[in-house]
Amino acid sequence: MNIQNSSLPGPDDIARVELPNGITVLARSNFNSPSVTINGYLDVGALFDSDEKLGLADFTAAALMRGTQPRDFQGIYNALESVGASMSFNSATHTTGFGGRALVEDLPLLLELLSETLRQPAFPAEQVERLRAQLLTGLTLRAQDTGDMAGMTFDQIVYKDHPYGRPEDGWPETVSAITRDDLVNFHAQHYGPRGMVIAIVGAVDAQQAVAWVQDTLGDWSNHHQPESPQLPALTPLGELIEQRVEIPGKIQSNIIIGAAGPPRKSTAFFAASLGNSVLGQFGMMGRIGEVVREQAGLAYYAFSRLSGGVGPGPWSVSAGVNPANVERAVDLIRSEIGRFVTEPVTEAELADSKASYIGRLPLALESNGGVAGALISLARYDLGLDYYLRYADLVNAVTPETALAAAQKYLHPDRLAVAVAGP
Repeated sequence: MNIQNSSLPGPDDIARVELPNGITVLARSNFNSPSVTINGYLDVGALFDSDEKLGLADFTAAALMRGTQPRDFQGIYNALESVGASMSFNSATHTTGFGGRALVEDLPLLLELLSETLRQPAFPAEQVERLRAQLLTGLTLRAQDTGDMAGMTFDQIVYKDHPYGRPEDGWPETVSAITRDDLVNFHAQHYGPRGMVIAIVGAVDAQQAVAWVQDTLGDWSNHHQPESPQLPALTPLGELIEQRVEIPGKIQSNIIIGAAGPPRKSTAFFAASLGNSVLGQFGMMGRIGEVVREQAGLAYYAFSRLSGGVGPGPWSVSAGVNPANVERAVDLIRSEIGRFVTEPVTEAELADSKASYIGRLPLALESNGGVAGALISLARYDLGLDYYLRYADLVNAVTPETALAAAQKYLHPDRLAVAVAGP
């Protein structure tokens, strides 16, 4: 299947500029839409949280739009809503992300609000307490969600004594312990331009977009901003470890089975990703969906997932089942993983997944938001500005043998985490 390269982002139509203060700007024009999308991240996340104040990075990001030095909470949202614009923040392990959308004539306002919330948050005490109540409510709901609890338990098994084993949003006791001063100090120390990336896509000249970023954020500096901590080495699982979380009153059990997979930058990532499509993604959720759900009728849903990121993200199979079917479903999933790591996927299975990967790329890049997210991935994982032009060749280079080698490197039916949450 061919992709029209002229429609894909590449070196010829992506402006990439690194400002003197360390901000990388990626911009691409699209005059087929009157709007513009911004997407980006800062080099600060839960890696900087102590165990005692776990959730601090998440709390800080959530508080940025609760009030700034020039505007209160209502003033921020009035400014956005008056022009039909939007903006939000989120926090993860490595980064704090942001995104926004506006008509092109309102891009300067959007960037002004982005600069204001990043550089001058006020952390008003009343808003901090309201936000804390919302965060604690979210943690209460998390504790009653079988999917969330299975996921947390899985992470604690696979990433024992590793930062990836900690919930980024913290625990009720750690979020309760965070003070307004903690938010102020965390922001003052960790928020800064070094390592920040911003992508702008839409009906604006790319060089003009870069100039506007320079005007609003080019003078930002923070001499206290620390380097991001290095991830410690992860010790792979040496045996099958199963843990269960009992949540009374539930009528469904959630199962997650797997191990740590390759980082996004790994040379094995593409082979693992195409193999994973065969295992539990393509069509009706691949082999896992066919065997566990369609043939055995054991699951409401069943699929596999590979979450390659900066570090070794999880490679897992998830299923939602009747509590009476947990044991049978676990055995069947482990059996399918065993087949996956001993027999190469077929040429036909792999060809179907390759066609799907290549065919859906243009669809993913149809919107400004899709392109902005794609540009952020280029920067985050050092993929190169020509990555999407090379994408089809990278996909087609995967063979049944390389997919099998990737599976054998990261998955073993007797060295897996099995996390179950339910009644």
